[in-house]
Amino acid sequence: MQFSTIIFSKQDGYASLTLNRPEALNSFNQLMHQEVKQAFKITREDPAIRSLLITGAGRGFCAGQDLSDRAVSDPSEAVDLGESVEKNYNPLIRAIMGLEKPVVCAVNGVAAGAGASIALACDIVLAAKSASFIQAFSKIGLVPDSGGTFNLPRALGLPRAKALALLGGKISAEKAEKWGLIWEAVEDDKLQAEALSLVQHFATQPTLGLGKIKLLLNQSFNNSLHDQLELEKEAMRILGATQDYKEGVSAFMEKRSPMFTGK
Repeated sequence: MQFSTIIFSKQDGYASLTLNRPEALNSFNQLMHQEVKQAFKITREDPAIRSLLITGAGRGFCAGQDLSDRAVSDPSEAVDLGESVEKNYNPLIRAIMGLEKPVVCAVNGVAAGAGASIALACDIVLAAKSASFIQAFSKIGLVPDSGGTFNLPRALGLPRAKALALLGGKISAEKAEKWGLIWEAVEDDKLQAEALSLVQHFATQPTLGLGKIKLLLNQSFNNSLHDQLELEKEAMRILGATQDYKEGVSAFMEKRSPMFTGK
């Protein structure tokens, strides 16, 4: 399928989505929102896709919203930014965090504003050591959107989350790793290979089980212990009937490597 603002491809068991507006640091305009939404629909509905890699083209990962897009910068009238968030960014974050397949993000350069929030919504985030994360919203009188006020304090704790959001400063990939904001900072020339290795690994694993792990962990912050135990029970009931569970047990008993199919 041909896209103008992203590169989307399906390989053996996984899909790759590259934000592809390098001249604008891969910032989002209306067309990119539409194309990313379509790519996620394909990823969600195609059972042959068992994991997803997200990265950016050129020297940046994503600079967030393209402020020159008339959808958010019409000089003739006040712009309803809440409408843009409701129609575009909120559905994207729900798509990433609700996808019952692992999402690996390879942050190849600056991730600013909504670009940082999008990266942090992914399941495993690798970043090039030259990359950085910027909560730029306060610089233009806005709040961190795209799940920023949800994911930042959960990853960092409230003091660091407040400082990053209020000051709008830059944090390096290595500090982001040290603080627990991302999984790992890697050498620039190894980023894509390491991210690809991860997404290929997930494409061979028990997809339904991984999806449930992801959703249960995401839900855990908002549930009581009782509610979380009930969700774990229901997940185990469902997963115990899958082919991958049977294969995993058989492989363990037979002392061989399992051959998971995602079913």
